[in-house]
Amino acid sequence: MKQMTRPNNEETYNLILNGINLALEESSPSKIVVAESKENEIIGVAFFNIGISLTNGGPYIWLNELYVDPDYRNRGVGRKLLLHVIYWAEHEGIKTIELETGINNEVTKHMYNSLGFYDIVSKRYGFSF
Repeated sequence: MKQMTRPNNEETYNLILNGINLALEESSPSKIVVAESKENEIIGVAFFNIGISLTNGGPYIWLNELYVDPDYRNRGVGRKLLLHVIYWAEHEGIKTIELETGINNEVTKHMYNSLGFYDIVSKRYGFSF
């Protein structure tokens, strides 16, 4: 899994901008939650898609990105973003939230576990064109 970082070139910036524009379309199953600093700068983002699960019998969230600017990490920003997603999901009748993190990312895994997330033994596969 590739971790989101600050855009360091025009190509990366354009990919992120395109994804945001697609997510903001009215018919999009994607949602974006943004955290701002006191200076109204974006310091974090939770980006997720809503899907339908047959095994859970209803809608679920796949959390694609939970990103906090490195200058604002370890200040509770990621936790607040995720709590907002959880609150929103519960009020929208979402059945589950799933996500993926690196196996060695102990700090993030601790945050997820402290909020009630649990480990699912699986292997994620991908296919690209």
